[in-house]
Amino acid sequence: VETEPATDPLPELGDSDAPILKALATVLGKKWQELILPERLIHRIVATVDNLPRKRLPASIVPVKRVTGAFAVVGSAETLAIDAKNPERYASYVQLIKSVDTPKLVAVYRQFYPLFQRAYVELGYPNAYFNDRLVEALDDLLAAPEPEEPIRLAQPKVLYEFADPALESRSAGQKIMIRMGRDNAVSIKAKLREIRQSVARGQGAS
Repeated sequence: VETEPATDPLPELGDSDAPILKALATVLGKKWQELILPERLIHRIVATVDNLPRKRLPASIVPVKRVTGAFAVVGSAETLAIDAKNPERYASYVQLIKSVDTPKLVAVYRQFYPLFQRAYVELGYPNAYFNDRLVEALDDLLAAPEPEEPIRLAQPKVLYEFADPALESRSAGQKIMIRMGRDNAVSIKAKLREIRQSVARGQGAS
């Protein structure tokens, strides 16, 4: 990805939390600042992007606070399903995401891209570009199905699973899109397409 010229020299990766938070503050605003986990932010973003297309996304690496409230379900046994009210848990996040100025957000990403790339190398990918992985993750999220609701669940142990094996076999990122509900997913996908269009330019370039 072509980098944006920085007004100040980039810090070392280990000292990047304060500078990137300051840059993001000019784009995202106060409400986002309350949701972002500020420690090792670039590392968290890189690890999250890398894991979204995989089967598991460890909660410990996600760079934002979890949505509030418990996962809402209705019924039991054969009638167990996601409650129609469950998407309301995501509403505030969705509104924030819709309000993001995509060109400004991508400009911050381009400015700090050398640090994202360095974190990706440290994650174990010395011969790959983080921007390529970001585009792969975006494509995977955009490919998430939009099944008919209510979405049936199973609970073989403690955690809920999708009753449909085809849904249960989806990536961690796609499962998030499914759980948040169709209307929310449609809104998020619109923003993801904007971001992809910007970051895919110069894909594989330094």
